[in-house]
Amino acid sequence: MSQQVRSLAAEVEAAVSAAMGAVVPADLAGEDPLVRRSDHADFQSNVALSLAKRLGVKPRDLAEQLREHLTAAAWIAGVEVSGPGFLNIRLADSALVERLAARDADDRLGVRRTQESEVAVVDYSAPNVAKEMHVGHLRSTLIGDALVRVLGHLGAEVVRQNHVGDWGTQFGMLIQYITENPDLTWRDADIDPAAEATGSAVSALDGLYKDARKVFDADPEFKARAQRRVVALQSGDEGTLAAWREIVAESEAAFQQVYGRLGVLLTRDDVAGESFYNPRLHDVVAELREKGIAEESEGALGVFYDDIRGPDDQPVPLLVQKRDGGFGYAATDLAAIRYRVQELKATRVLYVVDARQAQHFDMVFRTARRAGWLGEGSEAVHVQNGTINGPDGKPFKTRAGGTVRLADLLDDALARAREVIAEKDAEKGAELSEERLDEVARVASIGAVKYAELSTSRAKNYNFDVAQMVSFTGQTGVYLQYTHTRIASILRRAEAEQAGAAAFDDSLPLASAERELSLLLDEFGSTLDSVARTLEPHRLAGYLYTLAKAYTGFYESCPVLRADSAEVRANRLALCRLTRDTLASGLGLLGIEAPERM
Repeated sequence: MSQQVRSLAAEVEAAVSAAMGAVVPADLAGEDPLVRRSDHADFQSNVALSLAKRLGVKPRDLAEQLREHLTAAAWIAGVEVSGPGFLNIRLADSALVERLAARDADDRLGVRRTQESEVAVVDYSAPNVAKEMHVGHLRSTLIGDALVRVLGHLGAEVVRQNHVGDWGTQFGMLIQYITENPDLTWRDADIDPAAEATGSAVSALDGLYKDARKVFDADPEFKARAQRRVVALQSGDEGTLAAWREIVAESEAAFQQVYGRLGVLLTRDDVAGESFYNPRLHDVVAELREKGIAEESEGALGVFYDDIRGPDDQPVPLLVQKRDGGFGYAATDLAAIRYRVQELKATRVLYVVDARQAQHFDMVFRTARRAGWLGEGSEAVHVQNGTINGPDGKPFKTRAGGTVRLADLLDDALARAREVIAEKDAEKGAELSEERLDEVARVASIGAVKYAELSTSRAKNYNFDVAQMVSFTGQTGVYLQYTHTRIASILRRAEAEQAGAAAFDDSLPLASAERELSLLLDEFGSTLDSVARTLEPHRLAGYLYTLAKAYTGFYESCPVLRADSAEVRANRLALCRLTRDTLASGLGLLGIEAPERM
C-alpha cells in the first residue's frame, strides 16, 4: 500500500518558509527558502543572504531571527548560523528513522505520483527498415526507455512511439533491385548461417540495399525503374506492397531481437513509422497552405523563419513538399506531432533524437505552434543526445571504417563480462557452472552497457570502453549490481542465523555513516522528480552510485550481524533492506536487472 512519503528536504523547506512567514513581510515570505544538502549539516539555507539586502538588514541578524523559529520544531535537533548568514540545520535522529520506517513500509518506497496529470508520448529508437541497428541507435533507445520507465512510475500515462524509417525512395530502389535479381538470398529461411557473416535476413537486406544504391547511382535506366517502383508503392500496387510488407516484417522481427536482448520495453505495437503518417500528409500540407504558414518557393512548399538563414544569408525553409509533389520528411514529423497532440492527447511529446537534429526539430516545433497544434497544455521537447565514440575518443567505427553493428557491440560486452566474472570467481576459489556463468555474464554485460550510457549526461558524447564498463569497482553498472547482491547476501545470512527481524527503532542514536545513508535513502523520490523535470536519466544513475558508496561506508564502519545489541542489529538490517529495495527499484527504472546473486 502506497503512503507517498514527503521527503525530509521538503519538510525542511516548509519549516524555513514558515519561519520566513513569521519574520519577513508577506510579499517576501513566499520566496524560495533556498534549502540544499550540505557538508556542514544535514541541510543548509542561505535565504537570509538572499533577502537581507532587500530588507535593509544584516544577513546574520535575519538568520538569527529565522533560527529562533526553526529550533522550536521538535524534529529539528539544532540550527547554527555560520559565515555571513548561512543556516545549518541538523535533524533529530528520530526524525530520520521515522521517515525511513515509513518508506520501508510502503510498496513504492514512499515515491509520490507527481506526474499523474501528464500524457507523455515518447519517440525513441527509430531504426531504419532493411538496415541493421548500429551503435548510433543505442543512446536514443536506452535514454528513451529510461524516461518511459521513470515517467510511468511517477504516474504519467506514457505512450511509446517507435518512428521507424519504413517508407520512401529507398524502398522503391530496394524492391526493384530484388525483383530484377530473383536469385538473391535474403530471407531467413534461405540463409545458411555458416555461410553468412551475420546469418540474418536484415543483414542480407542491408547488403542488398548497399548494392542497390550503387546501381541506382551508376545506372540511369535502373534509377528510372526504381523511381517508377516508388510511385507503384505510394499508389498501392499490391505486388509492390506485398514485397514491402515482407521486408518490414523481417526488419521488425530483427529489431525485437535486439530490444529483447537489451531488455527495453518497445514492442511491435509501439511502431508508428513513416508509413503510418503517409495517409495524413495531404491534410497536413493543406492545412499549412490554408493558414498561410507554408509558402511556395521554386516550385516547392516550405515554411520560412526570419531568423534562420544559410551561409549566403538566404532564408532556410522547412521543406514540407518537394517540387515533384513528393513530401519531405518534415511533413511526416509535422503529421506526427499533430497526431500525437490531437489524437493521443499528449501534454508532452518527447523526441529522444541526436543533438545534430536540433535545428530541424526547432523548425518543426515552431511550425506546429504557428498551426495551433502545439498550444497551451501541450509541449514538444527535443531530448537531445550526443554521440558514442570508441575507447580512444574517436568516432566509433569498424576497422574497415564502417558503422559498428549494435549486436556486435553487445557481443563484445558479453565476452568481456564473462572473462571478468570467471576471473573473480576463480579468485574466490569457487567455480560457476557454464550455464550460471553465461547468465551472470548476460545480466552484467547488459547492465554495464546501460549504466555507461545512462550515467553520462545525455547531451554529452562519451567513449564506449568495454573493459572499463564491466569493472566491479568504480562508477559502473556491475558495481551497483554487485552492491545489491552483497546486501541480499547479508539479509539471507541474517535469516539463516535467525538474527532477528529487520525493524527501524527511532529511539536509537545514529552513527555518522548511518545518518549519511539515511539522508540519501530519503532523496530517492526527489531524484526521480528531478529526472522527470529535466529529462536527464544520469541524475538517477549518479544517485544510485552515491547511494551504493554510502552503503559501503556504512557497512565498513557499522557492524550489522555482529552489532552491539539486538535493537541496533535490527535497525541496521532495516537500513540494509531499504537500501537493497531502493537500489533494485532505481536500477529497474534504468532498465537494469538487480540480481540476488552474482
